[in-house]
Amino acid sequence: MENLLISACLLGVDCRYDGNNNLIKGLEELKARYNLIPVCPEILGGMATPRKPVELKSGHVFNQDGQNFDREFFNGAAQSVKIARICDCHKALLQARSPSCGYGLIYDGTFSRTLIPGNGIAAESLEQAGLEIYSSDDIAGLLDI
Repeated sequence: MENLLISACLLGVDCRYDGNNNLIKGLEELKARYNLIPVCPEILGGMATPRKPVELKSGHVFNQDGQNFDREFFNGAAQSVKIARICDCHKALLQARSPSCGYGLIYDGTFSRTLIPGNGIAAESLEQAGLEIYSSDDIAGLLDI
């Protein structure tokens, strides 16, 4: 069975910025097809839970107070790539719109819930490392249904 790197919040781990999770439907189908390898790039990078929300703006990570979290996010992305390589993952299922894991669409950095084309820091790093990335908005694509 193939290993699948997956955002830990999608499995029900309470690691979102607000201390909650993003438990997905279709988890049983995923478990039947893949060995699930959970990661949370933000936690791996040293962020606390709960924490203030952050967004990407011009390639940098900021919260609403203007505090920069580039170091934590890039470190968490690097650790996620390392885990993907150690576990021989070729695909990743990542939380949509997240500044770490968002793939295809992310929030624009204004904290207005406006979406723009782009990838989160970890999603970009994982894609550059050769992983095939799927958004939590496209689980059906991963399951070929």
